[in-house]
Amino acid sequence: MKKFFLGFTSIVLITTASFGAVNKDPDKPLYKEKNAAIKDRVEDLLKRMTLKEKIAQLQNRASGKSDEIENIFKGESYGCTHEMSMNATDCAEMYQKLQAYMLTKTRLGIPILTAAEGIEGILQNNCTLFPQALAQGSTFNPALIGRMTTAAGEEAKVIGIHQILSPVLDIARELRWGRVEETFGEDPYLIAQMGVAFVNGYQKYNITCTPKHFMAHGSPSGGLNCANVSGGERELRSLYMYPFKRVIAETNPWSIMSCYSSYDGVALSGSHYYMTDILRGELGFKGYVYSDWGSVDRLQTFHHAVDTQEDAARMSLIAGVDFDVDGAYGTLEKMVGNGKLDLKFIDQAVRRVLTAKFTLGLFDNSYGDPAKVAKVVRNADHIALSKEVADESAVLLKNNNNILPLNLSKIQSIAVIGPNSDQTVFGDYAWTNRDTKEGVSLLQGLEEVVGDKIILRHAEGCDWWSQNKAGIPEAVKAAEASDLVIVAIGTRSTFLGRSPQNSTAGEGFDLSSLELPGAQEDLLKAIKATGKPMVVVFIAGKPLAMPWVKDNADAVLVQWYGGEKQGRTLADILTGSINPSGRLNVSFPRSTGNSPSYYNHFITDRNEPFDRPGSPEEPKGHYIFDKPDPLWDFGYGLSYTTFKYQSCTLKDSVFSPTGTIKVDVEVENTGIRDGKEVVQLYVRDKVSSVATPVQQLKAFKKELIKAGKRTKITLEVPVSELGLYNDKMQYVVEPGEFDIQVGSAADNIYFHKTITVK
Repeated sequence: MKKFFLGFTSIVLITTASFGAVNKDPDKPLYKEKNAAIKDRVEDLLKRMTLKEKIAQLQNRASGKSDEIENIFKGESYGCTHEMSMNATDCAEMYQKLQAYMLTKTRLGIPILTAAEGIEGILQNNCTLFPQALAQGSTFNPALIGRMTTAAGEEAKVIGIHQILSPVLDIARELRWGRVEETFGEDPYLIAQMGVAFVNGYQKYNITCTPKHFMAHGSPSGGLNCANVSGGERELRSLYMYPFKRVIAETNPWSIMSCYSSYDGVALSGSHYYMTDILRGELGFKGYVYSDWGSVDRLQTFHHAVDTQEDAARMSLIAGVDFDVDGAYGTLEKMVGNGKLDLKFIDQAVRRVLTAKFTLGLFDNSYGDPAKVAKVVRNADHIALSKEVADESAVLLKNNNNILPLNLSKIQSIAVIGPNSDQTVFGDYAWTNRDTKEGVSLLQGLEEVVGDKIILRHAEGCDWWSQNKAGIPEAVKAAEASDLVIVAIGTRSTFLGRSPQNSTAGEGFDLSSLELPGAQEDLLKAIKATGKPMVVVFIAGKPLAMPWVKDNADAVLVQWYGGEKQGRTLADILTGSINPSGRLNVSFPRSTGNSPSYYNHFITDRNEPFDRPGSPEEPKGHYIFDKPDPLWDFGYGLSYTTFKYQSCTLKDSVFSPTGTIKVDVEVENTGIRDGKEVVQLYVRDKVSSVATPVQQLKAFKKELIKAGKRTKITLEVPVSELGLYNDKMQYVVEPGEFDIQVGSAADNIYFHKTITVK
């Protein structure tokens, strides 16, 4: 560990340009000297701290109202705090008073880190409600997501928030898992690109993000949140570690959140191998590890890896978890006193927390700006940006006979049906309550767009979770009286901390079946029987198995929870003022048994050489009554225009392991309206010493192409991205041939080019 800190402080010295600064004022502690080197400030403060003060820096204390500060903190400075119920203005004023209290009413004047969830905007009431992470991923536009988190960061800054407990870098491979909506999708490269942009946006305001959940948390056994993730070392490194490796290397976050699950039977929050050897030794993480809620205590109560809470605290601290959100680290003082814990482990963790506080500038200016909250938070520009993200995230999956966009001149009435037709759904970690009325629903969006021009008839037909079919006849009656039917189905989820009810997605709400919950498919079949054209709008936090929908709907439009303007976005797409440009970041399964259905499977896991899929009419195998391929594949999405891939050229065909592959793709918009196309580049290793995926996304670019125009898009892939972990678990780029695949989806490849790595 000594060697690590020497390397770390050398970086800090360079970045602060404070080489050996001395204390000019003998009466002023060195740690309060703004121009002193951060390392020196940390060491000066550390030697002044009592053991109790040190341990407080490794703990969280939840905030309350402004008049409760003294009763809550009692003259003690803690490492971190959070608040999850106030509106932005009240929270900003409270944090202003809290920081003043920390600086003037505690013995050493150590400021406190203020943390908030920020996955889809800041989790303080009345902050801008941006689209959920899954919707962010389906934009395939990292720059747009960087703009989104820059706006959210501006809101956090004026409130006085220093740490964002996001982004989620888990990989959505287990669709029964309720937290799929919090991820960027199923592909590690896409997740890394989005994660880097996400973190960089917040960091423009000197706010640290907390990428989570380190690591492999998102593929729990049976899809059950917290359950063990099965896998080997190669899978861990090739798949789950990849986004963290990229985000740490490219953004240098000052915090990482550990997970409360286990990998291959080892609880990660108690593992020195994962939290120190890999995270710090291999990935070069320089900040502090922040425990997920309960992850330290669960070493005893859940994993049964130790007998007592004290042992859990000791195990986690030595492993490298510096900060405990709950209460286990309250036992550290006693363990130092009775000789069960060496003080050096506490000092090591405190150094990391203090270094982050100094680096973020908290000792020199820890305040927000309450006077600007009304002007900044949820302002018109931020709301418009939320809609822009929603506009680019919606995915058009089916459009028979170009029924969309709707020709309003030929429609007199529309029936708007379904449990999500007049309900905004924001998903987990939005500040809204379970009855979300803070945004624009689909029905409201259509009312805004069509006004009095078209009759809109509304009936829910059924709810989103139960088998109650009593409302279906009313919905059928509305459909029969209308020219066209729009049916909004899907899932619902709200913030776990605000007593959600009947959620069918979100944290802690995992599904045993991926079929449409409740009576929703019965509703669809009843509407189909009317013979009226049927457009299905799927508003959800994860893909579900919907083969009947694919076969029977005239059009299918997907919106992963699209923020506060989601209904207006959907109305604008349905009526044609917005051309859809989202692409699937998670593949749709054919059935629950058909999952997992991710695109980047091993060659041996699908199609070759024995698959001969059957059907209910003609049973065969491997799957006797079905085929293993996704219903809709990764990267797929339609537009209201058409694109033709004209050419694909590589300047070179032979590369060294340190080279860069450059591919020029010429794409023409052959339709009559402007549109955005997502050009995607996949790689396949033709011969490899260990199994590698049939495809791996390694570059993409979203480009606006005017109607009738051509554009040349250049994609670059470092040859180092073609590597694998060999049988000795060494990362190498093996020599040989690679298939470079360029297309508009994983299953829609237009060009194959072979390159050779020397």
